Amino acid sequence: MYPRLRHSLVACLWAASFSLIIPIPAYAEDTAENPKAPAETGDVLPVPAKIRIEGVPAIPKAQRDAANAYLSLGGATFQGWHPLERSILVSARRGGVNQLHTIAEPEGKRLPVTQGDEPVSAGAFARDGVGETLVYSSDKGGDECFQLYSHNLKTGKNILLTDGASRNRDWSLSPDGKWVAYASNRRNNRDFDIFISRLDGTETRCVVQCPTPNWRAEAWSKGATSLLVVNRVSSEKSEFHTVNISDGKLRQITRPGAEVYYSSGRFAEDNKAVYAIANVDSDFLTLVRIDVATGTQEPLLAKPGWDTEALAISHDGKTLAYVQNEDGFSKLHLMDIASRKELQVPALPGDIISKLRWHPSLRELAFTLSGSQSPNDAYSLEVDSGKITRWTTRTKKNNLAFASPELVHVKSFDGLRISNLVYRPDPQKFPGPRPVVVVFHGGPEGQSRPGFRGNYNYYLNELGIGLVYPNIRGSLGYGRTFVQLDNGGLRENAFKDARAVFDWARNDPGFDSQKIAVMGGSYGGYMTLACLYRFNDILCCGVDNVGMSNLVAFLKNTSDYRRDNRRGEYGDERKPEMRKYLEATAPANNAAKIKAPLFIIQGQNDPRVPASEAEAMRDAIRKQGGTVWYLVADDEGHGFKKKPNVDYQFHSTVMFFKKFLLDEQPQSTSK
Repeated sequence: MYPRLRHSLVACLWAASFSLIIPIPAYAEDTAENPKAPAETGDVLPVPAKIRIEGVPAIPKAQRDAANAYLSLGGATFQGWHPLERSILVSARRGGVNQLHTIAEPEGKRLPVTQGDEPVSAGAFARDGVGETLVYSSDKGGDECFQLYSHNLKTGKNILLTDGASRNRDWSLSPDGKWVAYASNRRNNRDFDIFISRLDGTETRCVVQCPTPNWRAEAWSKGATSLLVVNRVSSEKSEFHTVNISDGKLRQITRPGAEVYYSSGRFAEDNKAVYAIANVDSDFLTLVRIDVATGTQEPLLAKPGWDTEALAISHDGKTLAYVQNEDGFSKLHLMDIASRKELQVPALPGDIISKLRWHPSLRELAFTLSGSQSPNDAYSLEVDSGKITRWTTRTKKNNLAFASPELVHVKSFDGLRISNLVYRPDPQKFPGPRPVVVVFHGGPEGQSRPGFRGNYNYYLNELGIGLVYPNIRGSLGYGRTFVQLDNGGLRENAFKDARAVFDWARNDPGFDSQKIAVMGGSYGGYMTLACLYRFNDILCCGVDNVGMSNLVAFLKNTSDYRRDNRRGEYGDERKPEMRKYLEATAPANNAAKIKAPLFIIQGQNDPRVPASEAEAMRDAIRKQGGTVWYLVADDEGHGFKKKPNVDYQFHSTVMFFKKFLLDEQPQSTSK
């Protein structure tokens, strides 16, 4: 039921497989770090080598120059502590994609560790006793077949730890610094078995062969004799098991058959307990203690009113850090484990917290922090003194103004309260009612949160376009009941939520009721397409980024390991009545009702939403004589990650909104 729980915002290890936030990139501004751009001739930008466009107008260099300050705004994500020193590992842009860097002291120089044309998705130091080894994961062209590598900082040598072809995910480093555990679908491309590999590359073995797709390696025990693994039975139910490393024997430690979702499990109390996040007897996710020997469970918090989304236990076992999601805003808490008492936490200069990690020997907690005024940066908190240290300062504001959101609640048709983040252009610069874009998040089990809007500030500051980010039913963060309210045929009510948001925007004096657009990625792209045909009397244009156009075709063609879980969300297309409903409501089958211009953006290598979904929608719009722009990148997957591609996508989207939302005319059209 509750994905995206091991990392609170961007690095989502469960339903991140099912969601996408349209990229709001933070790039390195250093010219030495930027990729070589295509050769420029004339007055228009060249199309990146791996991008194909249809109907998209040529982009004047003047557009690039006007937006340039918004495309290099910095940002760095904390990845982990050095095992012996007070220094950290971060990921930041280098060569146009995210790479790993070490930082020896707060706000010190970043020293690059990894390099190449493909982004590094995550990294961490191994506790090898000398601090020379780290592990990282990377895929190719957005295919999400992540491979694991160990890297020696002293020699610069990389060792491939996985098979080079399968999908390998949810890895965890052993406390002795010798092994990495992970889930891999190498056996049949569907089911994920639990593997361990030595970091020196000398041994890899399967610890548990699993009969279903959704098993994950969660955490190592103290002493590295066993693993905590999770079997995600469905989107609403999961189970914790321990597995003995030597013989592979599994033992379930959570309630058999219970409709409970468990995540973020960590061994504690010398392996006697597991601390985790779960919705045991609660509508919200909260902290629980599970006795490993007996399976007895007890809540660690009073009755929760918001979801808990991340936890970390200090290496001395004394302090528990956790983050609660309060209407989209993160709040950090610390608990003394022995007394169960809350410890004082100073105010933090940001709204979203992720990547909680304790230093191996210090009482210091590090994390990534972002907010409306700053992209990701690495921070740490010294627990005993309350001192906050900022490790990276990557924001390049260039005298730009960054918008802060207004939290607006809208009542839907049945009285359900829908939370919206609303960003408004400066009324002094843009007086009167302004055009507005409603941006739907992915998932559906995702959540729009008040993080850094990056280049989207260009829409607000330079074009005077407002932005509204709704959290319609099915969104995370508002409890078990709320997230289930759009499953299967109940999705009709999610569309009614969208209509309520559009009606609110039409009646808001700050927005132009005749200039409302819609945009979204992944499931947000599906919502965009569905809204365009359902509310064609309201919307003037839309942008679909890697969205589904027919859920029956999507369920047939998505990756094998995802299919059963997505059936639980969207409905089982093998059942005649559900298939009839899904076909009847498919945007591709209702293209004749779409009157507004549409821009479709797609990664050719997308393993979640196949490119065939975008192609089918494009063809359906063309067949009925509609206006459609089409942009596909041959070296991207579920959302663009490479700077030349992301920049070109952004400029193209600006051109689309200028023409169809602001009624400006592009100068020329590409072939």
